[in-house]
Amino acid sequence: MSNTICRVGCATGFSGDRADGAIPLVQTLIAKGGGVLVFETLAERTLALAQLELDRNPEAGYESQLHDLISPILADCLRHHIPIVGNFGAANPRAAAMCILEIARQQGLPEPRVAVVFGDKLETPEQRQALRERLGAALDEVDVVSANAYIGAHEIAEALSEGAQVVVTGRVADPSLVLGPALAQHGWRADDWAQLGCATIAGHLLECGAQVTGGYFAVPGLKDVPDLHAVGMPIVEILQDGSFTVSKAGNTGGYVNARTVKEQLLYEVHDPARYLTPDVVADFSQAYVEEVGQDEVAVHGVTGHARPDELKVNVCYRGGWLAEAEISYAGLQAEARARLAAEIVRCRIADLLPLRIDLIGALSILGDDAGRMLAREPDLQRRDVRLRVAAIHEEKSVAQRVPKEVTALYTCGPAGGGGVRTSLQPRLHMMSCTIPRALVRTGWYWMRGRE
Repeated sequence: MSNTICRVGCATGFSGDRADGAIPLVQTLIAKGGGVLVFETLAERTLALAQLELDRNPEAGYESQLHDLISPILADCLRHHIPIVGNFGAANPRAAAMCILEIARQQGLPEPRVAVVFGDKLETPEQRQALRERLGAALDEVDVVSANAYIGAHEIAEALSEGAQVVVTGRVADPSLVLGPALAQHGWRADDWAQLGCATIAGHLLECGAQVTGGYFAVPGLKDVPDLHAVGMPIVEILQDGSFTVSKAGNTGGYVNARTVKEQLLYEVHDPARYLTPDVVADFSQAYVEEVGQDEVAVHGVTGHARPDELKVNVCYRGGWLAEAEISYAGLQAEARARLAAEIVRCRIADLLPLRIDLIGALSILGDDAGRMLAREPDLQRRDVRLRVAAIHEEKSVAQRVPKEVTALYTCGPAGGGGVRTSLQPRLHMMSCTIPRALVRTGWYWMRGRE
């Protein structure tokens, strides 16, 4: 059995993550002899928002930070044979691929071999009929923005095996970004369930970026993390038998230990014995972790079972408008003035739309949409309160009343209000179901700059 290592580093955990995390990661992969660089940028809402952008502009709809993510590391990755895999294609993988080719052209690099994975977007009459059968009449009553299936790792693996230097995807399951490179390097069969389960859990540990290296983990005095301002991004090293370790980029902040790995292992998991993905049903119910070195943790006891017959689908649809507005009160009787401001807004527009009112700094996280937590007497000693008013409505013109009324508090409200900020955004809802795998036809193709 070969002991070759499939080494994968994850440079981002979501759309909006730091754009510089890839630089020390690539340097570490080069020092270790190579690997694959992964970008995970696609949440459920992110994809629907990308589809809205695509609707407005046929050249948009992919990760907005793509240029910032790729530009600093593309030359080094090509020079040192480090493939890049990312779901930064979002709703428009083709346009994302063209953007990467343009970056290479601008930098005077040879045109990279860019592969584009397709099939996640559900658009055919047959697919839409399957969604209606699963979701019922509710689907006909909404304005659908996007419908996407979670597809798996095999197209990524095939493209890498054919020599792709960059693989652009839309909605693939997050762990599949890591499983794809492992499949390509180790040559596992599609039914090597134990190995697929191991590599899938390795991908699960990487998919949120710095969450496994100390980010979203630190609690001062309880879980102190060194140099969190320079937290490093994670790396997994997967062997032929599926066993793997987790570490991080060298010369960076944060750390990897048993506690960070355990927290991420359990993140967004319903049943550890049945972690469902398009590629395998991973089973880490018997998993245990072992600290094997400085910032290096081995995960043991993971296995896998036959993949599901159906694929998960998210359907996002328009849900009206979300209006938000904030104003601050500070100094003498700050909370009482904020409460009076809230009451003014409530009296003027609560008959038009239900309001969510929070007193940030006094009552927010414990409040509810009905404002019941606001019933207690104000703390007259509180010196700094920010009032937040929010509402949702199907009609934009009605939702706009919230920012207008809060802005008017400058001169029509209590003394000393300031720092108004407002926002009005389209709101999205989501329905989920599964559909038969056979209805989702996936594949990949080469993208070339002269097309």
